[in-house]
Amino acid sequence: MRNCEALILLIIIHTGNTMMLFRKVRRKLLHLDKFKSYFIYALGEVLLIVVGLLIAWKINTLNEIKKNRIVELKIYKSLSQELDTNLIVLDSAIVKYTNSIQKLQNTINYLGMPTNELTQDAKSLIVNLNYERTIVRNEAINSINATNKFEFIDSDSLKQLIAAYPNELDSFDNQQDKIERIIADRLKPIIEKHISLIEILPQNSYNYNRMKAYGNQSNYTELLVNREYQNSIIDRLLQTKGQLAIAKKLRKKTETIATKLNQELNIL
Repeated sequence: MRNCEALILLIIIHTGNTMMLFRKVRRKLLHLDKFKSYFIYALGEVLLIVVGLLIAWKINTLNEIKKNRIVELKIYKSLSQELDTNLIVLDSAIVKYTNSIQKLQNTINYLGMPTNELTQDAKSLIVNLNYERTIVRNEAINSINATNKFEFIDSDSLKQLIAAYPNELDSFDNQQDKIERIIADRLKPIIEKHISLIEILPQNSYNYNRMKAYGNQSNYTELLVNREYQNSIIDRLLQTKGQLAIAKKLRKKTETIATKLNQELNIL
């Protein structure tokens, strides 16, 4: 920046010195009554001023472009790190959802089965309420879309991808909300109605012997024939399959943006 200002100042000084020389020549020509030559030198003086201003403007424009490139590079690097993290998170989520689908399908196989035929692993699946929410980062992408950083991105195709990405993230989060509501509002109440938490207490602990002896026992048979439980398990399975499809789609979009970003970084 300082070098640019110094160069512009040098051009101005040089232009000023040259103009002084032109003025001296003009006065001499005017004194000698050589109007045609005077006019030519006057025109040269005007052209010199214009050329000097154009050079200064060009240098200032190049400096602005350089500053914008620096800002653009920072934006790209920040977004690239966020997308790389999301790719790792989504890969893990896809594995998690795939395993969850398999467990839910196994649970459906137990519907209507008598309690005496259920193993301990089967019972654990039947009452499974675990759900770990997947956190996909969006700080950098939201910062770009919500501020004037968007105008520093030169690639139109990259702008379109970045602008559409928050909607993909919202779709992913909304699907997670659906699954959490099924678990909290439908599965948890019906399971607690038929299943006693006594069963999860340590098997060989003296402290819980009395509670186990006189506490209400679980009724897996009633639970497994309960329509609300069956519908909730099936709905959870369908929504998890939907979550898996959305996760795969989001991963593909994330990878597309990351690839485009790397291409732009190589250009810069």
